[in-house]
Amino acid sequence: MTHTYNISPVYSVKQKTFFVICKVCLFILLPSICYCQQKIEQWNRFETSFTYNCKTNPFTDVKITATFIHQDTTLTVEGFYDGNNRFAIRFMPEKTGAWHYVTASNIKSLDNQKGQFECVKADSNNHGIVRVSNTYHFKYADGTPFYPVGTTAYAWNHMGKQLQQITLQSLKGSGFNKLRMCVFPKNYDLVKEEPEIFPFNATGAEKNAEGNQRRKWDFSTFNVAFFQTLEKQIDSLNAIGIQADLILFHPYDKGRWGFDSLPMDVNKRYLEYVMARLGSFKNVWWSVANEWDLVKYKTHDQWLDLAKYIYENDPYHHLSSIHGSTAKYIEYWLPYFTHASIQDEASVMHWGAASILRNAYQKPVIYDEVGYEGNLLQRWGRYSGEEMTYLMWMGAIGGTYVTHGEAYMFHDAGDTIFWAKGGTFKGTSWKRAAFLRKILEAGPGPLEPADISRDMQTATAGAGYYLVYFGKEMNKDWFFNLPAKNGSYARPVAGNQYKVEIIDTWDMTVTPYPKLFTTGAEDDYRFYDKDMQKLQLPMKPYLALRITQIH
Repeated sequence: MTHTYNISPVYSVKQKTFFVICKVCLFILLPSICYCQQKIEQWNRFETSFTYNCKTNPFTDVKITATFIHQDTTLTVEGFYDGNNRFAIRFMPEKTGAWHYVTASNIKSLDNQKGQFECVKADSNNHGIVRVSNTYHFKYADGTPFYPVGTTAYAWNHMGKQLQQITLQSLKGSGFNKLRMCVFPKNYDLVKEEPEIFPFNATGAEKNAEGNQRRKWDFSTFNVAFFQTLEKQIDSLNAIGIQADLILFHPYDKGRWGFDSLPMDVNKRYLEYVMARLGSFKNVWWSVANEWDLVKYKTHDQWLDLAKYIYENDPYHHLSSIHGSTAKYIEYWLPYFTHASIQDEASVMHWGAASILRNAYQKPVIYDEVGYEGNLLQRWGRYSGEEMTYLMWMGAIGGTYVTHGEAYMFHDAGDTIFWAKGGTFKGTSWKRAAFLRKILEAGPGPLEPADISRDMQTATAGAGYYLVYFGKEMNKDWFFNLPAKNGSYARPVAGNQYKVEIIDTWDMTVTPYPKLFTTGAEDDYRFYDKDMQKLQLPMKPYLALRITQIH
């Protein structure tokens, strides 16, 4: 016979009530408990979102921010509308440990929303956001030096998807670590393609000032799909170690879309949206404009106002500059600019000139446009590979940086000229740029002139470390000698012993010299070898020497 027993416990009314309360509390707290377990790597993006069905304009009528609180810091960031009733908050934590956040909004259901996450230490491949270092240079947030060896592909992100993938594949392993690119599409003689998507939503058609038909835009809304695509492109660059130097405005519209003539309130609303969406991307730089002085719809003071707006509203203070046309400068000493982005080839064509602006602005100088290797009719687009490489080295020896560019057209304007559209590299200097980066990264620190305004060919990167660049000179021999000064580092003394390596910047070789050299007594601000030894050199241009003290 089988007996069935009821062994369920009997609870009092008070006990049952207690258990119900516990279950309700657990149900309420469980999401928070699970959420607390979310881990975000240092300098990566934390993102959360909230749903709200806005019956009017979600871009202008809904305001949402979030304040993120760490044990010793607080930061407030703007949220943004991401389409489909979704309002998003993004945040880049720079400190490890527990972070809590609370939202503020003019919409009750979006207000006072709370959450938390844990920021964990970055892995070895994540160096963080790039900052200015030692006045004239750059480093990642974890202290790793960053030497900007960049290139240019202004409208690659507005080309077709297949060409975008080819561009990314070309950049991968190219050696470049910075890319100049435009947010707005480009209308130029060599770039006429119509993009598939735009930053704003079209509402119809209208005539521009010249009477030509063009799209009519709703400047009170943004095309979410455009920015989602841009974010994927920036993340793709980050995955291959490239900083996205985003050009926020430019003059290459000429009435085709009207993005160069936006009123100031639209400009600032656009900047606010861009910073809310992209500010948490660690590999983003802001370039307020390219050739700002050629935009006829904005004044000099308006450009400074826009630069100030970014400076005051970017919670992360990304690197930021503005770029003029040839030899057109602006007040780079203002705090709105972290560095000077210059277009001026004269500064790197002549010995000693590159460092003049560095000394004047007391900031890092990147000559982002000095001309391009290519075969165009325009003089700025027909450098040889040798000339482009030479200009990059001239900038480096002066303690500055030069951005590469390539502009080959073999058929017609439909060619995928890398400077404009991306694609594949067709020139020769891009490999030499990568070689230069290896030389820079192999040194103990960033370069600076060893004896400013006196020795134009010798740079130092620390005590007992020098690079001597001969440029276009061809020498059969060279007396070993060093300047008595050594920049901000310890000076040489008599009796120091040095090894020398011959660097062929064109053939990309480093050849150890078979002899060692020992400094004699100082002689008229120089230290020569005590036996006045010479180095025998190949009779070639574009050579450099790496001189390292032996301890």
